Amino acid sequence: MTPLTFNHQLLAQEVRFGTGLAAANVRQAVTSLGAHRPMLITSTREEATARQITDGTGVAAVFTDVVMHVPKEVAERARRVAADADVDALIAIGGGSTTGLAKAVALTSGLPIIAVPTTYAGSEATAVWGMTENRTKTTGTDITVLPKVVVYDSDLLSTLPTGMTVASGLNAMAHCVDSLWAPKADPINRAHALEGARLLRDGLTGLSAASNAADMVASRELTLAGCYLAALSFSSAGSGLHHKICHVLGGTFNLPHAETHAIILPHVLQFNAAAGDAAHVGRLAEVFGVEDAVDGLDELYERITAPRHLGEIGFTQDNIPEAVERIITAAPKDNPVPVTEDAMTRLLMQAL
Repeated sequence: MTPLTFNHQLLAQEVRFGTGLAAANVRQAVTSLGAHRPMLITSTREEATARQITDGTGVAAVFTDVVMHVPKEVAERARRVAADADVDALIAIGGGSTTGLAKAVALTSGLPIIAVPTTYAGSEATAVWGMTENRTKTTGTDITVLPKVVVYDSDLLSTLPTGMTVASGLNAMAHCVDSLWAPKADPINRAHALEGARLLRDGLTGLSAASNAADMVASRELTLAGCYLAALSFSSAGSGLHHKICHVLGGTFNLPHAETHAIILPHVLQFNAAAGDAAHVGRLAEVFGVEDAVDGLDELYERITAPRHLGEIGFTQDNIPEAVERIITAAPKDNPVPVTEDAMTRLLMQAL
């Protein structure tokens, strides 16, 4: 038997979880950080709700120009606003793009982040940042960008459209699956990944079948808890093949983040499952309650009417050669199945 050897770094972060408690928990978080002039980062669509949540916190600046994949020029504008207003903390209320923008500001300023997710993106639980410039998305890891406090409130996801709920939840599921084979995968983040996948399975299935308000709240809470565990696993395991593919598709072709992850996930799972890693794939199959993990994920996709085709979100066959070239460059060198030009072309054709 091969000796078990790994180094696992635990991230210091406070999580405040409670339905209907967002405003109270944000105020307490601001106080605990000793902040008096926070900057609110949110989208125009969510600004009214965000202002209600942050009422009484002394917001000194508001930035609403949130753009998918965090273009570098947007990040620089937000950094200038933060500097000009002399803010001492960042409150990010929104989805992954909002949290990502706050991270871009924190990366150069060192300002602490309070993240209040309104989707199941998971960025709030990681020290991973990403920005896009010249059609290329660059990512990195820096403990400076890890939000100090995360505030989860299932009420904030109650108006999320069904399609985005499904895509966002499957984006979280992708964190779980990718973490099984990611460069720094270990028993701890695999445990987070598998339990996160179970909670996401139950939560997403419950959301699609809920017949009353109480069941909807319970299902959203399960999905949020699964989202956090999924992001914890991804944060320590690193970006595997799935995320490298999706970063190329999102950054280069400006495809929507959550939908891209949802569409690509079954294809990457099938691709890596061919390595015959029975321990990891078998445990994932147990999560889905079936003999084959690929079939289990497919059944979940059918049950919740998940997005399936890249062609429906703006990707074309003509884009494949450039995408494959960029994926080959970015792919982890230790992926369990060799990442070749032919293999990636077939994968994208199937996803198309």
